[in-house]
Amino acid sequence: MTTTTPDTSISPVIDAGIGLRDGYADVGNDVVLHYVEAGEGPLVVLLHGFPEFWYGWRRQIAPLVEAGFRVVAPDLRGYNLSSQTDGFASYTADKLADDVRGLIRKLGAESALVVGHDWGGSVAWTLAMNHPEVVDRLVILNAAHPRKLNEGLHSPRQLLRSWYFFFFQFPKWPEHHARARSWRFFKRFLRDARPSYTGDELDRYADAWSQPGAATAMVDYYRAAVRLGSKQKVLPISAPTLVIWGQGDRYLGRKLAEPHREDVPNLDRVERLENASHWVHHDEAERVNELLVDFFAAAK
Repeated sequence: MTTTTPDTSISPVIDAGIGLRDGYADVGNDVVLHYVEAGEGPLVVLLHGFPEFWYGWRRQIAPLVEAGFRVVAPDLRGYNLSSQTDGFASYTADKLADDVRGLIRKLGAESALVVGHDWGGSVAWTLAMNHPEVVDRLVILNAAHPRKLNEGLHSPRQLLRSWYFFFFQFPKWPEHHARARSWRFFKRFLRDARPSYTGDELDRYADAWSQPGAATAMVDYYRAAVRLGSKQKVLPISAPTLVIWGQGDRYLGRKLAEPHREDVPNLDRVERLENASHWVHHDEAERVNELLVDFFAAAK
């Protein structure tokens, strides 16, 4: 593990006196993940979704540190300052989950409390299936379990909600379209659901999207999911699991929130937040933070 030039998106406002710092971890397979870290105690790993990066957890990091946890928020493969790899086939959920397993071990831990939102949630589901030994407890925010998502995509209504899955299958054009007009397309994903993003916040996202190769990598997640997702094995998840779901999600229907009990036998509950969108960790940050701290208290 090495530390290099800090991520310039760290600011005193985000830091909040918790000593937030950068790190880089070689997790194997020619992948180096950038992450930010703060605190001491049981390890919590926060996995962001599309089109965010570690900065998407800015409202959760300090409260978790103050509750006595060591918090690590990586940029997933291809995002911001983490490595990009060639071809969409290198962005399958299985390979992304291997990255996170490698990160946990590089951080000197045997296991972690894992939180995932959106694509980070898909990676977290897969990590808990493929590598149960590294997941002590699992929290999923607005990310359907793989089996439920596959079932949902057979519904015409959910197909309409997930139109962008198929738009992203075109070669090169989605990345070109995303860059146009100062990243207006990607900003829409954030602003349509949560119009209160500030210009400064959106500028920080735009800086991450502008990293060489990042836009293609972000879109390749969807190419891999559509073209190779059927090959993913679905295994029972043994970790105690909490699902937090913003009921106003424009992209994922409410029926996708509840995983099958045989797939997640230790499901604690599905906590539905009526006034939250897909971006539940921003819209209802205080409530989400309370839920995380309470659910993780048993690990301390």
